[in-house]
Amino acid sequence: MSLSVFPALLQAGQQMASRPWDLVLGATPMTKIILIVLAAFSLLSWVLIFWKWTEFRRVRASGNEFVAAMDDAAGLRDVYQTLTRLPESPYTRVFRRGVNFFTELRPTALRDEVHTGPGLTPAQLEALRLVLEKELSEERDDMAQGLTWLAIIGSVSPLMGLLGTVVGVMNSFIGITSQGSANIAAVAPGIAEALITTVVGLAVAIPAVIAYNHFAGKLGLFTGELEGFAAEFIGTLAREGRV
Repeated sequence: MSLSVFPALLQAGQQMASRPWDLVLGATPMTKIILIVLAAFSLLSWVLIFWKWTEFRRVRASGNEFVAAMDDAAGLRDVYQTLTRLPESPYTRVFRRGVNFFTELRPTALRDEVHTGPGLTPAQLEALRLVLEKELSEERDDMAQGLTWLAIIGSVSPLMGLLGTVVGVMNSFIGITSQGSANIAAVAPGIAEALITTVVGLAVAIPAVIAYNHFAGKLGLFTGELEGFAAEFIGTLAREGRV
């Protein structure tokens, strides 16, 4: 290859690098479809990220308020009165479900100043545990909504980018075959088009994967807190001799 060829190749490469949008507009229909799907995935993932960030922040604030209120409660009656004053949250729903089920088993429990009746039987205590676990599972499932889609986007987007890369490389080889030449002018456009889908796929996947892992950790902490509060409720009943 003569030295006079290099300036022309460098100029062509600079034009191609300075106008990446032209590669998108001139891409094949398959590549455009992949880019449109990736753009939709990106929009959906950012909507989910901001939604879950707001939701976990709100739940964290309500959890702090719930803990502060429960610290001031001296017994079952105080717990019930505190629940009626607190705003609706997963913590209050779990506790309220437990208190309501307990009062169904012992209708006069909240009216008695001092507990003098028989405690819960082992079967009733096990039923109370199951009720608390069911409510806890429902709250955990509600908080987990949207995380599945973040996981799907994080795993599928790189694969779709790879699909676009493979299609672009195939088109490059087809161009080489049709032109009967393997020079850079025939190969570079298809390779550049292929790399665009790879870059976009990774750009969509990376925030989704980071957000999924972050929110999955917060969900685990949230579940652990609910389990601790449920155990504390049963502990309150035990301290008052109700179980």
